[in-house]
Amino acid sequence: MASRWSSADIPDQSGRTVLVTGGNSGLGFHTCRLLAAKGARVLLASRSSQRGDQARADIFRDIPDARLDVISLDLADLDSVRRCAANIRTDLERLDILVNNAGVMAIPRQETAQGFERQLGVNHLGHFALTGALLPLLLETPASRIVNVSSMAHRSGRMKFSDLHGQQRYSPFGAYSQSKLANLLFTFELQRRLESKRAGTICVSAHPGFAATNLQYAAAKEKGSAIELILMRTLNAILSQSAEQGALPQLFAATAPDVSGGDYIGPDGWMQMRGFPKRHRAKETAYDPRAAQELWRLSAEMTEEHFDPLPE
Repeated sequence: MASRWSSADIPDQSGRTVLVTGGNSGLGFHTCRLLAAKGARVLLASRSSQRGDQARADIFRDIPDARLDVISLDLADLDSVRRCAANIRTDLERLDILVNNAGVMAIPRQETAQGFERQLGVNHLGHFALTGALLPLLLETPASRIVNVSSMAHRSGRMKFSDLHGQQRYSPFGAYSQSKLANLLFTFELQRRLESKRAGTICVSAHPGFAATNLQYAAAKEKGSAIELILMRTLNAILSQSAEQGALPQLFAATAPDVSGGDYIGPDGWMQMRGFPKRHRAKETAYDPRAAQELWRLSAEMTEEHFDPLPE
């Protein structure tokens, strides 16, 4: 991997189509902006049409010739996920890159429209269902990529298969860590199945390190914790890198020519908190095939998405 890979190293994306979930802010916004600047047709998926339109206007202000559309997607509602995927399959002939970027972090316990714990529901199950619904289009597109955005928090994550939705015991950060470990288990299991099919599509994962986004602030605001809000602002000021810099690992995963299926990309600096994209190894439990297969089985059951083109 080249040292100090930056946005200037993103290859020309002309003729390629990209979908980025949570594209209206933070990492997703910069991923959309930088890919549009390189000529990609970008679908900016947002739960809020107002925030999506504002992000689109901000990108057009810098890149007047951007090919960028806002699409509606609420990952906390599988009906919305299915509608979004159906519209994309109808409207598009190709999908080169799917960046599963959107997420919620360390919030008080809430449930999705289908009754799933919200962090697992949005961060993993919504993206699992979206990926499965779009997989036929991805498989039809030569050299397509799926990028699942995880987190350093996966290292403290445990898959509590007997209580996935925190109904017996709930910890906001524990649920977040579990969902980020789920992102990696999903990545490596999907890559295994793609390889078994000898597909041209690959699945990779990335994490942003400690990036200054509104994710931490949103969690503190939902809890109504002024102390936590002050703490997050302090940590962001001292330790974090910019959201644009934090987006580099997922941009590398999405576009760099030497990426391989199953790669895990994060910053190269101290404790992977900041820096430039580099391959890393996730914690060993992220590579556990039995846990990955059990998560897949349960995810398919909960979402009713079975990735039909792929072998078991």
